[in-house]
Amino acid sequence: MKNLRNSIHLIGRLGFDPEVKELSNGKKMARMRLATSEDYRDAAGKKVSNTQWHQLVAWGPKAKFAEDFLKKGKEIAVEGRLNHRSFEDTEGNTRYVTEIVVNNFIMLGAKT
Repeated sequence: MKNLRNSIHLIGRLGFDPEVKELSNGKKMARMRLATSEDYRDAAGKKVSNTQWHQLVAWGPKAKFAEDFLKKGKEIAVEGRLNHRSFEDTEGNTRYVTEIVVNNFIMLGAKT
């Protein structure tokens, strides 16, 4: 049960190709944006689509995998943990970021 703490599971499509950086220590980091959509009918029976965007970050071998195999539009399943952080931008404003740190992902859908 310990793995249920701060655990998130999502299935969606990548909105952009992964942005991969190699840090000064040689470790790779990949940033991705994942879209999850939910379709339902409103009270009037009209179909409504609700899309949410999620920031993903992957480190090390997972970042390398993202760089080699993941592209915009690819459907993936993600398991990770939620992370909140803040930073100061170039204008001195404090910015807040919520992202999912990827533990595992699986490619879904047809092979491309």
